[in-house]
Amino acid sequence: MTAPELRPAALDDTALGDVRRLEDQLGAPVVAYEAVSPFAALSADQLAEIQRVESTLGVRLLAYRG
Repeated sequence: MTAPELRPAALDDTALGDVRRLEDQLGAPVVAYEAVSPFAALSADQLAEIQRVESTLGVRLLAYRG
């Protein structure tokens, strides 16, 4: 299975302040990353259809973002 990609997090001023306070406590730089999923966001109906086809074919299917 493909792991999520990591990218630098977009932090607002409050979150950035939290990270800076943590850096002060630790005495070390801290970098914030967020995971970006490579998988498609599916509706309940789309997920049900994938599960139906999986059951029919006896396989596992993954839907990726296009």
